[in-house]
Amino acid sequence: MAAQNPQTHFEDYLPLMANKLGGDGLIDELCNGFNLLKDSERGVITFDSLKRNSALLGLQGLSDEDLHSMLREGDFDGDGALSQMEFCVLMFRLSPELMEGSKLWLEEALEQELKDSF
Repeated sequence: MAAQNPQTHFEDYLPLMANKLGGDGLIDELCNGFNLLKDSERGVITFDSLKRNSALLGLQGLSDEDLHSMLREGDFDGDGALSQMEFCVLMFRLSPELMEGSKLWLEEALEQELKDSF
C-alpha cells in the first residue's frame, strides 16, 4: 500500500475547514497547528521542533530533506525558521483552492470599496 502524501492530504481538507469554520476559525486552527510545531523556547518552528512534533500532524514519514524543504519554502526572512505569519502564509500557498478563493474575496472587497467611494 502506497503512503499518502501528507501535503496533498492537508490541501484537500484546508478548504473544507475554511468553509466549516469561517475565516476566523480557520486562522485559529492554523495558529493551533503552529503552536503544536513551534519550539517553545524560541517561539518559531525550527527544524528540530518540526522533526520532533511533526508526528502530531501525521507527518512522521517525512525525511529530513522533506522537513528542510518545508522550512525553506515558507522562510521568507531567511532565518531558517518559520514565524507564525510565515507558517500561515505557507499553509495558504499550499492550498490552491484557498488561494483562488482569497483572490476572489479580495477582488470583491476592492470592487465594493470602489463603489462605496463614488
